[in-house]
Amino acid sequence: MLKKLRAYYQTLKPERTYANVITTGAGFLLASRWQVHWWLLLAIVIGTTLVVLSACAANNCTDRGVDAKMPRTKKRALVTGFLPIRNVAFLAIVLGIAGFVVLITSVNWLTVLIGAIAYVDYVVLYAWSKRHTIYSTLIGTISGAAPLVAGYTAVTGRFDATAVLLGILMICWQMPHFYAIGIFRHEDYRAAGLPVWPVRRSLRNTQYWILLYTAGFTASCIGLAVMGAIGAIGAVTLSLLGMYWLAIGFKGFRMPDSKKWARSMFGLSLVIVLVVSVILPLATVLP
Repeated sequence: MLKKLRAYYQTLKPERTYANVITTGAGFLLASRWQVHWWLLLAIVIGTTLVVLSACAANNCTDRGVDAKMPRTKKRALVTGFLPIRNVAFLAIVLGIAGFVVLITSVNWLTVLIGAIAYVDYVVLYAWSKRHTIYSTLIGTISGAAPLVAGYTAVTGRFDATAVLLGILMICWQMPHFYAIGIFRHEDYRAAGLPVWPVRRSLRNTQYWILLYTAGFTASCIGLAVMGAIGAIGAVTLSLLGMYWLAIGFKGFRMPDSKKWARSMFGLSLVIVLVVSVILPLATVLP
């Protein structure tokens, strides 16, 4: 029984859910500038959590064929048959309905719309595109950027320039993050026949794009300061972090072990998203 519960838990991709909930909270606190409406914060966190859990469960259902071809995923519960697909699909439906009910009744329609777009993007568009186009990673970043933006719109009720910059920031963070994964898990994606950028394009070409998106991340941090969304201390902190990430990106052109470099880029990206989630709210009360 405990083993089966653990399998259901892993099917919901908890680490991805935690990351999305953290960025949702960051967007909320940034917009509220610490004048927190606690019930609204609870509603957006619960609603987002349920919707993300649902999307992850649905994604596991649609990806079981691909997962069966990749060494690191071929032992997942849906691939081996340890969990029936109908049970996981039902769980996805229940969680999704519950999540959207919370968002509809307790937040606002703009945030509901952002959540719906993100859900369709991840469960439908990304699932299709990862099998058919090298641009699947970029398509999938829409859903990854949505929680930070949704946290912001839950408070403001508007999609303004700050919301756009927050979305760009998260898109530009995700691309180096996932391209790095594509480099050090190159064999997995090739085995599954997925046309991800690092498989279909050269290492050097992928590195150039990683640098471009890392520069975009840094520029969006500066843009938030220019718009007055964050103070100078926050902008400088995030910009320096972005420039350090950029420096590690340049280092990859000189390192003979590309997979080791890609893992360092990936590891640093995890640190960066956590720092961003802390600095963005704090930057509203710092000079």
